[in-house]
Amino acid sequence: MEKPSAAAMAPQLLRNLIISALFFADKALLYLPVKWQLLDKLRFLLVSCFLFFLRSLPSVFCPDADSSKAFKFSSKNHESTDLSPTSAGGGDSGIARAISQLLSSMNEIPVSSRKYEVVRSLAERLIDENRGENSASLIDVNRRVLTASFARTLGRLEAAVERDRPRDLGEPIRYGLNRVVRVAMRAVGDGLTGKGGEEAEQWSAEKLAAEVLWLSEKMVTCGFGEEAVEKWASASSLARLALWAEPRLQGSMVQISAFLFKQVKEMGKGEGGEKDKWRLTKKKMLTSWLPLLCRASNGAEKPFLRTVEQTKLERVLEETISELKIEDQEQVLSLWLHHFTHCSSSDWPNLHASYARWCSSSRKIFLFQSK
Repeated sequence: MEKPSAAAMAPQLLRNLIISALFFADKALLYLPVKWQLLDKLRFLLVSCFLFFLRSLPSVFCPDADSSKAFKFSSKNHESTDLSPTSAGGGDSGIARAISQLLSSMNEIPVSSRKYEVVRSLAERLIDENRGENSASLIDVNRRVLTASFARTLGRLEAAVERDRPRDLGEPIRYGLNRVVRVAMRAVGDGLTGKGGEEAEQWSAEKLAAEVLWLSEKMVTCGFGEEAVEKWASASSLARLALWAEPRLQGSMVQISAFLFKQVKEMGKGEGGEKDKWRLTKKKMLTSWLPLLCRASNGAEKPFLRTVEQTKLERVLEETISELKIEDQEQVLSLWLHHFTHCSSSDWPNLHASYARWCSSSRKIFLFQSK
């Protein structure tokens, strides 16, 4: 085999050096965009310009492949910069890649765009068609792409809530002024870039919360809502941030919690290790999201849940608590009592019956052990 000449190797070597340098430069900025939006835009501009440069000179830098697929960029809060549609966990099949790409695009497109409903409807149709085929392989495709999309959207939601949370919880007035300044600066930036607020809407926490709810519903419909429940139960950091979120966003997360709590009671019907696993998941679900249910303002103008829904959810919570071990019941009910009694704007959920039953059980155990 004839060895390549130095002249032929030079463009390839230069290309590899440039890609490596850009990769490490991009990696150094991974944790900055959450606090400094200007750096995020600068990073996106540099990456876009370099991709355009490679695409415009394919014969010099990348003669054998599409330069737009030459490399990937990862980001903690902007997974969408990964150029590979399989990055969402969709597998190797074309249908998996198609659904993954649609779900990823749904995160990117503002709700006000006409394209948003088109993309979401197409993704929903493909998911429903996979489910209608009664094929184990297609069901597994749905499971993987929806689970990956749920995890990605949940991560973005937490980043968005973290971005907007008050840094000094003891000074709500200053927090309000800071929000006004941020909104004004964002409006000026949109005026300069001509985006008209679409970027703010694209990454808004309310939009992402609505997509988490939609994904939860699709996962339950497809028969694997347990993945959504596990991930939501484990989102303890997001649950803490939600206590200081704006009322409308709190309402969205209350609705997600209410929907997934209803799925919890149907799980863990097995025996042994499986039952213990779901008992732990139920405890995590309660300790993570029960404080928000107690402290959410419950809608000054419009209730987050109707009275009937509140009553049904109270029953679900009582049943879920009753399935825990006695020591876990104490931990959950103590947490409930703390937040319930310290929130003056809401008297829901009222779990006094569960608390009374736990006290009665604890008394019986004490009397038995004292004999």
